[in-house]
Amino acid sequence: MDIRNIAIIAHVDHGKTTLVDAMLKQTHTFRDNQAEMTQTTILDSNDLEREKGITILAKNTTVQYNDTKINIIDTPGHADFGGEVERVLNMADGAILLVDAAEGPLPQTKFVLQKAIENGLKIIVVVNKIDKKLAEPTQTLTQIEDVFLHVAQHESHLQFEVMYAIGRDGKAWDHLPTQEEVNSSGDLRPLFEKILSVVPSSRSDDNAPFQLLISTLERNAYLGKLCIGRIQRGTIHMGDTVSLVTPEGVHGNHRIEKLFVSKGLEKVPVQEAVSGDIVAIAGIKELSIGQTLTAPTAQEALPTIHVTEPTLKITIGPNTSPMAGREGKYVTSRQIRERLLQEKETNLGLKIEEQTDGVGFVVSGRGELHLAVLIETMRREGYEMEVSRPQVILKEENGQTMEPFDEVTVDIPDQFVGTVTGEFGRRRAVTKEMTPNGRGDTRIVLDISERNLLGARTSLLTDTRGTLLMSAIFTEYRPIIAEFDRQRNGALVASETGTSASFGLENAQERGVLFIGAGEPTYQGMIVGLNSREQDMSVNVNKIKPSTNVRSASKDMMVKLTPPTRYSLEQCLDFLNDDELLEVVPSALRLRKKWLTAEAQARAKKGLA
Repeated sequence: MDIRNIAIIAHVDHGKTTLVDAMLKQTHTFRDNQAEMTQTTILDSNDLEREKGITILAKNTTVQYNDTKINIIDTPGHADFGGEVERVLNMADGAILLVDAAEGPLPQTKFVLQKAIENGLKIIVVVNKIDKKLAEPTQTLTQIEDVFLHVAQHESHLQFEVMYAIGRDGKAWDHLPTQEEVNSSGDLRPLFEKILSVVPSSRSDDNAPFQLLISTLERNAYLGKLCIGRIQRGTIHMGDTVSLVTPEGVHGNHRIEKLFVSKGLEKVPVQEAVSGDIVAIAGIKELSIGQTLTAPTAQEALPTIHVTEPTLKITIGPNTSPMAGREGKYVTSRQIRERLLQEKETNLGLKIEEQTDGVGFVVSGRGELHLAVLIETMRREGYEMEVSRPQVILKEENGQTMEPFDEVTVDIPDQFVGTVTGEFGRRRAVTKEMTPNGRGDTRIVLDISERNLLGARTSLLTDTRGTLLMSAIFTEYRPIIAEFDRQRNGALVASETGTSASFGLENAQERGVLFIGAGEPTYQGMIVGLNSREQDMSVNVNKIKPSTNVRSASKDMMVKLTPPTRYSLEQCLDFLNDDELLEVVPSALRLRKKWLTAEAQARAKKGLA
C-alpha cells in the first residue's frame, strides 16, 4: 500500500481543522451513524481548543483514498505554538498551505511556509473561503506569490500548485470556480488527486535497518509513554528490540511492547509497520522528543529537532496567599515541579528553570498565549499556584543588551485607525505598511519590541470595541530601545480579611472599578479593583452598615452596585505590576500584592533600597 504524509499549515483561523473535518468525512473514515459525522473541528478535542477556537496541539490522523493511505498532520496556526509546527513537519513530505481568501497571508503564514521550505516539503497552496463576502482570491494569490519570493531559498521553491476551496462545504477546485460551480455540488476529490500527483510517496526501503525520529510523546494511563514518529526506513514488528540513540551516543536497548498506527481518530494496534508510516510505540520509559530509534545493528542518529528560542518568561510558584490549599489537589512546590517537567517533555517551546530559592520556577515560552494556556491547563487539572508579571527575555551580545522584536499585523475598521496608530505610536512602534482595502477596513503592519507590545492586545480590544484582529510573529533580536511609559493607575487593595459586603463595595466603587462582587472571600493585600488615581488605596470592602431600625436595614438592601469587571487570565497577566502576583486556583483568579501588609511592603522596599 502506498503512503502519503502531508501537513496542513496556515495562519490561525484560516480553516485548517475545518478542512480536515471534510477530508475525514468524505473518505468515509466514520460510519454514517457515528457522532463525528455531525461534529465540527473534530481534531480539536482539547477543551481549551474548543473554547478558544484555535488549534493548540499538533495532531495526526489518517484517511484512505482509493488505494493510498494519507497521514494528515494538523498543526497550530498561532505563532505562540510555533514549536508544535517545528517538531512535526519532519514527518511530512508535503504541505497544504491554507490561506483565507479575504484576509490573505498573515505573519504566521510566512513562518509556517518558511519552515515547510526548510524541511524540503512539496507545497500545495489552497486559497480557502472563496465564498466569503470580502473574498479576493486573485489578489490573495498575488500576495501569496510575494510571500514565496521573500522566503524562497532556491528557484525550485517558487514552483507550487494552486487550488481553491470552501473548506466548510468540503469543496475544492484546481481552477478558480465560477459562481455557478460554487453554487453546485462538489467535493474534495480534486484536492486528493492533487496530493497524490504532487506529494512524493513516503515509502522507502522496507528491508533497510529500522530508523525513526521521535516527534511527539503521549501519555497513556495503561501503557505509559507513547513515542510517535515516522519510520524513515525499514520495518518494525511487535516484540522487536530497538536502540535509543542521539548524536552523543546510545542510551539503551528496548523491546517494542505495543505498536499502533492511526485509523481516523483512533490508534489501532498492529503487528508490524513499514517505512513511511507514522506509528506510536510503547515500551520505552525514558525518552524525549528528538531522539532516534534504530535497529541495534545500525545505531545511526537522525538530526535532532531544533525550535525557536522562547522570548517571554514568568515565575510560577506554590500559592502563598491566606486562602492557599483550600481547594486545589496539587499545592506543593514538588507537585508543581513534576507537572512542569512533564510539560517540558512534549512542549518543546518551553524552558523550565528552578529559582535559586528552590521554591519557584522560571517558565519561558513563545508568548503570552503560550504561557497562559499552560497556566489554564494546570488550573483545570487542580493545581494552585501564584504567577508573576511576564517579562521579556533579554540577551547580551558583544557587550550590548539585545531584546526581541516582532512584526505585528492589525486589521481594523477605518474608524479606529487613529486609535490604533496612536496607541502603537505611544508604544514606540514603527509603521511599515498601511493599506486600506477600500471596503471599510485597513491593514497596518508594524515593527515593535516585545517589551512595548505586552498588553497591547487587551488595551486595543477595549478601545476598538472588540473589532481588532491582531497577530504578531518574532523577527529577531536587536539592541534594546527605551520602554514606553506604561504607568497604570493604582490598585484598590483590601485592608481586611473576610467576605465582601454591599455597603463596603458601594463605598469602594466610588473610588474606581471593582473586580469582585458581594459575598466573595477577600484577604488583606488582595487587589479588589483599579483606582481612579495613580496611587494604591486600601479599602474595606467587607464593611457592613450598622442597622439601627428596620427602615435603615431595608435601605441597605437597596444598595446599587455596578457589576464587577472580570478579567480573563491573559488580562490578569497584562494587569500585573512588579510588586503584584496572580493567585491561580481551580475556581478563581485573584490579583494580589506580593507583600500583603503595609509593614511587609515597607520591609521589602527597605531591603531593595
